[in-house]
Amino acid sequence: MDPYGKEAPLVDLGEFPGWILEEDENLLVINKPGWLVCHPSKNGPLSSLVGVVREYTGLEKLHLVARLDRETSGLVIFAKRPSVARKFQMAIQDRKVSKTYLAILEGELKAPLHVDASIARRRGGPVFVKSEVSDDRTAQTAITDFEPLVAKNGYTLCRVRPVTGRKHQIRVHAEHIGHRIVGDKIYGPDETLYIEFIENGWTERLARSLPLQRQALHCECYEFGFQENAVTFTAPLQPDMQAFCREAGLLGAKTQSP
Repeated sequence: MDPYGKEAPLVDLGEFPGWILEEDENLLVINKPGWLVCHPSKNGPLSSLVGVVREYTGLEKLHLVARLDRETSGLVIFAKRPSVARKFQMAIQDRKVSKTYLAILEGELKAPLHVDASIARRRGGPVFVKSEVSDDRTAQTAITDFEPLVAKNGYTLCRVRPVTGRKHQIRVHAEHIGHRIVGDKIYGPDETLYIEFIENGWTERLARSLPLQRQALHCECYEFGFQENAVTFTAPLQPDMQAFCREAGLLGAKTQSP
């Protein structure tokens, strides 16, 4: 079953342990694929990451410390205890955490770029959830650092550090600098592709327009700067982004992650 069809497939519980990066009595750290939603959906427990983790752990109460959009792969952190969740969530609230993403960008970005451009919800347009760089009074400060790792053959493998945490920030800033994220249905070449995908799943028109079935964005690393010690989690690139990078000459044949 196509994971990008009109209905995403249910997670195979037999495969799920292979997604686990770390687990102990306090935390469960997952490398999420780019086709699965985090929050529960109407299609039962195996249709979302939260539902799958409940099934796997047998715990009714789980605390999602850090979530991702459906099409963003990488680190998702669950706390098994309220006190642990509070510790990690307070670190995020107090900005004692840094995170990095890996992204495949359209075009060749040759030098690091510091983007300081406020973001607001776009007024009008066919896609209600779309944001844009704006000087509107509702705009919020947004800062992103782009560090190109390999730029060749019309693409760039880039490490991205969002300094602020606005919705869709990396994708909005990538569009703003003229280096859109490969496979992005909202901020890519035609936002009506997003509507078509929601209504029909992956179609021939999407296949002609986008070189990857989902946005090439991966949460690579979290660093929590707790007072007593620092805690770091990392997640290797998912296979679909690895394969695209190899085909584009951005990674060596045996390289799994930068």
